[in-house]
Amino acid sequence: MKTRRHAKILELINEYAIDTQEELLRRLREDGFEVTQATVSRDIKELRLVKTLSHDGKYRYSTGRSNTADYSSKFYSLLSDSAVQIDYACNLVVIKCHAGMAQAVCAAMDTMHWQGAVGTLAGDDTIFIAMRDEDHAQQLVAELKKMVG
Repeated sequence: MKTRRHAKILELINEYAIDTQEELLRRLREDGFEVTQATVSRDIKELRLVKTLSHDGKYRYSTGRSNTADYSSKFYSLLSDSAVQIDYACNLVVIKCHAGMAQAVCAAMDTMHWQGAVGTLAGDDTIFIAMRDEDHAQQLVAELKKMVG
């Protein structure tokens, strides 16, 4: 549940210019999460969110890694911090993550719209990505491996 909530928080701060804990709490509750102010405060600390100045001159929550709140850079950071192993078999890409991180990485990955990706499925520590064919799987693995170094 915590991992899903963290993924949702990253999605929300990317989609909306959220500048208060109260607004984040309200949006999480609107999406069906049963959270308290203390929970949101802990999540902000755990995700290391900071307030950055956006292009419109207002402060908003972000990961601090990008002042433009570019979701792709958040994905790269999340992937490099979480991925343990990346490989493929036929048209199936498999990403092994640290325990509890797969759902957050998968939620971020879904927003990236990878060429040839048909769908994703995340467990606690493993992500499966169905690709259209083996060539697309091989290309995605090569790109992901470059990201994690």
